[in-house]
Amino acid sequence: MVEALALSLLTGIFVGISAGYLGSLMVLKKMSLVADALSHVALPGLALGILFNFPSFLGAFSFLFASALAIWYLGKVTRLSYETIVGAVFTLALAVGVLMIPEAELLEALFGDITTVTIVDTAAAVIVSIVAVVVTRAIYGKLVLGMISEELAISRGIDVSKVNLLYLLLVSLVVAVGIKIVGTLLVGFLVIVPAAAAKNVSSDLSKYALLSTSFGVASACSGIIVANYLNIATGPLVVLSGIVVFIITVVAKWMTK
Repeated sequence: MVEALALSLLTGIFVGISAGYLGSLMVLKKMSLVADALSHVALPGLALGILFNFPSFLGAFSFLFASALAIWYLGKVTRLSYETIVGAVFTLALAVGVLMIPEAELLEALFGDITTVTIVDTAAAVIVSIVAVVVTRAIYGKLVLGMISEELAISRGIDVSKVNLLYLLLVSLVVAVGIKIVGTLLVGFLVIVPAAAAKNVSSDLSKYALLSTSFGVASACSGIIVANYLNIATGPLVVLSGIVVFIITVVAKWMTK
């Protein structure tokens, strides 16, 4: 029991770090819907993993990888916003996934079950999270400059399109490992709400990224601990913990006005 909780918390810490850090850019780029939609797109991949008995992470990431490529390409070709493209397809993926997944595994796929986390799951979360944070940190400035002015970024030799693609693939990786904690319906929360909470109380970009990461860890770990104590599903508790953090930041911002 103690070992399972330790693995769960370690997984939650690293997923919270990576989701919070990458989410800080997702909110700045006004791409919150993309993070939420990508989590739904993973559902058919999870279904294939369950049906054909191979690691669900591989199935989820395969679909996420393909979806990220499709979203990036369509955005490049059509010049439509990412939100518009994603909004046209993600509900289809959710519907197909629900139809494919056996009823016995459906709740776990939708809302997560971190009590079944293994050492392999934790190792994957740690490795993916470290890679995602390190690479995102390396391209953070380029992404921000591209948000401010795509023309200026291009004039400085930055391939904005390729940087955006790399970022979408990193988000896909983080979403794939986060599914174990909160499920496909709720994993988008980990990328969005901690960053939104950090934005409420941040005075500069560095503080914003740090607080977003911290709030991601706080939401994941507090939700896991409370869920373990109450013996209920982890996903909803992680969400509720994050919402409490968000409300606190709203009150803090209001009080400082």
